[in-house]
Amino acid sequence: MTPPPVCIEQYIDLSPDSASISRAWLPSRQMPKRVPCPPPELAWPSRRIMGSITAYQAAAGRRYRVRWRDDSTHRQVEKRGFRTKREAEIFLARTEVARTDGSYTDPSAARAAVGNHGTVWMRNKRHSLKASSYSSLETSWRVYVRPRWEDTRIGDIRASQVEQWIRELSEGTAPTNRTKSSGVAGKPRSATVVYRALGVLAGILDTAVRDGRIPRNVARGAQNLPTKRSEKPRRYLTHAEVVRLAEAASTSTYRTLILVLAYCGLRWSEAIGMHVRDINFDRQRIQVNRAAVEVEGRIVLGAPKNWERRIVPFPEFLEPPLQEMCTGKGPDDLVFTDAEGNHLRRAKTSVGTTSWFAAALERSGIERLTPHDLRHTAASLAISSGANVKAVRRMLGHKSTAMTLDTYADLFEDDLADVAARLNQGALAADVSRIIQV
Repeated sequence: MTPPPVCIEQYIDLSPDSASISRAWLPSRQMPKRVPCPPPELAWPSRRIMGSITAYQAAAGRRYRVRWRDDSTHRQVEKRGFRTKREAEIFLARTEVARTDGSYTDPSAARAAVGNHGTVWMRNKRHSLKASSYSSLETSWRVYVRPRWEDTRIGDIRASQVEQWIRELSEGTAPTNRTKSSGVAGKPRSATVVYRALGVLAGILDTAVRDGRIPRNVARGAQNLPTKRSEKPRRYLTHAEVVRLAEAASTSTYRTLILVLAYCGLRWSEAIGMHVRDINFDRQRIQVNRAAVEVEGRIVLGAPKNWERRIVPFPEFLEPPLQEMCTGKGPDDLVFTDAEGNHLRRAKTSVGTTSWFAAALERSGIERLTPHDLRHTAASLAISSGANVKAVRRMLGHKSTAMTLDTYADLFEDDLADVAARLNQGALAADVSRIIQV
């Protein structure tokens, strides 16, 4: 006769924040006698574990396997390799608790390799991301994630392994497909590269969690993420330097483009994608409707970054050069083009390269910077002219005012000094000295 079941407490969530203690049922003959039975009101009298524990002989000695029936597929599932019967009993009890509270995952579903899931995940991302965003994800997947995790089962990934990979990427010892011989790159990767690669792996595992293949994502919550540091101080040009740089440009197209970037805050992709119809000369406004992004050597048209279509004002002095750029063109023609009428390609400015922008920098005597630095210059000039943070946010197309403040916090430090000076002037005008004891 089978003895009546007794309760075993499962050590799954015994924290003070836990609303209840998880309990499961086991036959008493499988229970150590020293484990007490909890009060009856905490037990689940109507639920019995549908599983079995059997011993088998392995090369390393006697081992135990646990078998149970999956609730969704109604097929038998097993997990092997337990060293003691007690380990197998505890695993079976925990499995029953997971089946009851909805956190159960089929161990066989976790045997799928990261490579298979990653390929599907990347295909799905291609439909939801812009070409430039997808390109950076694809590079991270191909260069960093796949060489390390392609053949690893998603259920076998441990948090410690993920943290080790993060360290190896930061040190430059992680396997990549950049090195033709050994497959190991010796150059340490920047924090941005590490975060992006980890984000790809975490995204793949997020999908596996939603599919019920694994109970949690071990790529989330890593404790050794690198700190993002800006190695190059941000450079803001003055009005005089902007004029000097524009004068040094070789053509009127380049001169006008420099002025638009420095005084309107457009991104490079937004400026070269601008059509004649996007300029309203009566109101001195530019409507930013699209971005022409260079991806793997080709121009891809899409929405502006963050999908922020916006209207940007331009100073009155820019009207004549912009009129010149639009003369003889139709409404759908590009404002800035190369000699063949095509989109301008991004000007290279790295050491050892030559471009019209690099030549203008050299002729003007300004240290090397990028066309994107002119966008920062536009923010600096706008703030110094008295524009409030909301106006600057709208001009730059940031998602939020907080983003503008975080990006240009150093510029608003000067505003604090100006505020103090203006408060002082106002108080002195009200003769505040009458109530101050000197």
